[in-house]
Amino acid sequence: MKGRFICGTGSAVPENCLTNHDLTLMVDTSDEWITTRTGIKNRYIAKDETTVALAAKAAGKALENSGINPEELGFLIAATFTPDNFTPSVASMVQRELGLNHLPIAAFDINAACSGFVYALTVACGMFHTLPGCKYGLVIGAEVVSRVLDYNDRTTCILFGDGAGAVVVGRREGLFASFLGSKGDVEILCAKIADGGKLSFKPLTMKGREVYQFAVEVIPESVNNVLNQAGLSLQDIKYVVCHQANERIISAAEGKLGAQPGQFVRNIERYGNTSAASIPILLDELNREGRLNPGDRVILVGFGGGLTWGSILFEW
Repeated sequence: MKGRFICGTGSAVPENCLTNHDLTLMVDTSDEWITTRTGIKNRYIAKDETTVALAAKAAGKALENSGINPEELGFLIAATFTPDNFTPSVASMVQRELGLNHLPIAAFDINAACSGFVYALTVACGMFHTLPGCKYGLVIGAEVVSRVLDYNDRTTCILFGDGAGAVVVGRREGLFASFLGSKGDVEILCAKIADGGKLSFKPLTMKGREVYQFAVEVIPESVNNVLNQAGLSLQDIKYVVCHQANERIISAAEGKLGAQPGQFVRNIERYGNTSAASIPILLDELNREGRLNPGDRVILVGFGGGLTWGSILFEW
């Protein structure tokens, strides 16, 4: 896969699978209620796994899939809003787990919630310009969202899962466009660790209707922005890999854009919303199932807390 922008992919999820039936034993809900409103059947929840452990496992698989020599890596970026520590970063700890501490790698984290992977991939493209000798980099989306959930709150706990996805990126000229956006709004989607001057953890809360309206607006905006930059139409795109937040959101955005059947790919039924990990996990599935061919044009679209949103268009 050398010579491509994305040279390899990998993903990892915890061993413990939490089904809709399992959730009915924990909170007032049902399989039918969850499925019809979200499209989710299963999600994986960490017991002993950490964000770093999942990130390192996904990164190792991506390196193996790429076929590159890890000694050629110049940077490592991890997108997460659920790190194990304030510091050191997830990226630095993954560097250690991969046995790469002897390399002068630039390693750091990005927090843009569910848009994190798109943000990190955009930053990665800039890294090749600022690190002239850099050939390859690692970009990871990794989350243990379960640690910030209230499992008495059925409006959030049914939606989220844990996991990690990673890609090896390479220096490459070719079709590329990106778009990022943000506006500060803590009322719609928020988890707190401080209130004023005191540490005071508060679990993730979300206003579902407002999130739906926001997402259905910014997904088409993000897709059209990169299409216009590239001078392309949606018919020129093989896949739109959208953040896997909710089946209704994806379907509504798909309809507004007039997408062809199969253009908007999904795996939300099996994993739920894994935040920054959802796009790279799905990208890894497409790659390993042989559904991506050289020259295929792909758009990645993220949206989430911040509020943040964005997209990237590239050739496989």
